[in-house]
Amino acid sequence: MSQTNRAIVHTEFGDASVLREVEREIVEPGPGEVRVRVVVSGVNPTDWKQRTGATATSDVPAEGAVPNQDGSGVVDAVGAGVTGLAAGDRVWLMLAAYQRPGSGTAQRYTVVPADRVTPLPDGAGFEAGASVGVPALTAHRALTVHDGAPAQLAPGALAGVNVLVAGGAGAVGNAAIQLATWAGASVVATVSSPEKAALARAAGAGRVVNYTEPDAAAQIRDAFPDGVDVVVEVAAAHNAELNLSVLRPGGTIAVYANDGRGGPLAVDVRRHMVLNVRYQFFVLYTLSREALAHGAAAVNAALADGGLRFGADAGVPLHVFGLAETAAAHAAVEAGAVGKVLIRVDPSATG
Repeated sequence: MSQTNRAIVHTEFGDASVLREVEREIVEPGPGEVRVRVVVSGVNPTDWKQRTGATATSDVPAEGAVPNQDGSGVVDAVGAGVTGLAAGDRVWLMLAAYQRPGSGTAQRYTVVPADRVTPLPDGAGFEAGASVGVPALTAHRALTVHDGAPAQLAPGALAGVNVLVAGGAGAVGNAAIQLATWAGASVVATVSSPEKAALARAAGAGRVVNYTEPDAAAQIRDAFPDGVDVVVEVAAAHNAELNLSVLRPGGTIAVYANDGRGGPLAVDVRRHMVLNVRYQFFVLYTLSREALAHGAAAVNAALADGGLRFGADAGVPLHVFGLAETAAAHAAVEAGAVGKVLIRVDPSATG
């Protein structure tokens, strides 16, 4: 190809100022790989944590690392042995940079393994495609780890299940509310302000509770007299006592993060034993390919059904930056921007 590849890289760990724009060689896909022309790149907390080195498992390579795990675009070329994908297909990406520091989505072209590429349903735009990866797959996993849970969500799959979503205004919280509602669950979300409550309601939460209020547990119990079946948890230590006070026997706390406000998680063994509580900790990077595939299939079905939406009317405002503004996009996420931060890599693309 004659075109050059505009990319954002960093050659050291640090704050957002370490990110810079460069020209890179366009790489040919090898066996089992796909080259994607990126249209939109999504930014998540995991991306800035990796950039700072907080969650890094190796040094930055000499040629630099390209940030961002999520993205969407168009298949540009496929390597030997790839089936089910062809040049011209609209797709979304998951875990693009995992163990591949040069394959992040903050660049015009990226090459990734084919099993990290999923077709984007007709009617779903590139912004939606870049928004689903980490948040929606995390939400799907959290909703499918309790006793009797389906491997893959679908309409009716969570009928009769009471779900409590902590941090209902966050990207994962929003996806959990939408996916749980689409799958037939009853949903209560917790938030910390009236503004965030409005976002959780827009996502579809049947009831929203301010967790800072002294009667928060009573409000949740009022909505779920029999108790909560599943907690989608972003602040495991901080919310430990609240969760224990509202769980039904056999309930599950699905933990995908601990925001640090409560410090280390301390477990009262006997109280948890009496309730037969299950803690399920997880992170996407080490999930089985089967679990990720189930999540991707459910996400696509929800997108096609209108059960997973993006934008202010769905409770997830979009904040869009240009590729040259990637540092500002990272800084926005690091500062706690509410909604979804996206980078329009190719402003000329439509959809």
